[in-house]
Amino acid sequence: MTPLSAKKLFLFDIDGTIAVGDTLYPGTRPMLDYIQSIGGKAYYITNNSTKSSADYVKKFRDVFGLETSREQFITSGYMTMRHLRQHHAWDKIFVLGTASYIASLRSAGLYITESPDANVQCVVAAYDDELTYQKLVNTCKLLSTMDIPFYATNPDLCCPVDFGFIPDCGAICQMLTASTGQTPRYLGKPNPKVVSLCQADSGFRDDQTLVVGDRLYTDIACGINSKVDTCVLYTGEATPEEVAHTQYKPTYAFSDIQELLDACRQS
Repeated sequence: MTPLSAKKLFLFDIDGTIAVGDTLYPGTRPMLDYIQSIGGKAYYITNNSTKSSADYVKKFRDVFGLETSREQFITSGYMTMRHLRQHHAWDKIFVLGTASYIASLRSAGLYITESPDANVQCVVAAYDDELTYQKLVNTCKLLSTMDIPFYATNPDLCCPVDFGFIPDCGAICQMLTASTGQTPRYLGKPNPKVVSLCQADSGFRDDQTLVVGDRLYTDIACGINSKVDTCVLYTGEATPEEVAHTQYKPTYAFSDIQELLDACRQS
């Protein structure tokens, strides 16, 4: 464990950690000002695959009043696109996802289809707020009749919204697994490559890095897998009771981001 005062690279989850919907949590702006004042860097590592980095830059500016750059956002959608370009650049890829996400994969030069035909060479599932039963049927057909790789953007079971939670990619994949027996390989958090990409871009070391999130099996597990310190905030999914019994033990735990900032200043 490295003192919080030594941290320079802060990797924040977004939903349930620094904001929910269009509401920025109190303490987020002062926390980001603190990071800038110590010569540090903030990155945003999110398993929300419905928005691109450019979308997040626009939202942070227009909704939150925060200036950011595209390289500060590492999304599960980006991690998936990166993997597909490295390993399936010439393959026909079936995607269960939003029209926006499918368009972004196509714009990256990938051969994407939404039809379950015999030429498909891998299957990808993403968070999809446009989900239809036919999409599930098409995906099940491929997973049941073909021996091909099955990927998913992220294992999150639920996504925080202003009234509580809604099903996320992990919940969709549980339906697919229950129906086909096939389990996906998840490419977003807790994949440690998320952290290593931020470190490579920023130049900060493991001991200077802190992963901050509200979910144990994605955010905190990502930091643990990367062998860096972690911090859970109780503004989203995790509770103190869950932390007491989880296998994903955070290095630090605070009620909210303001309390994290106070601890950084005092340590």
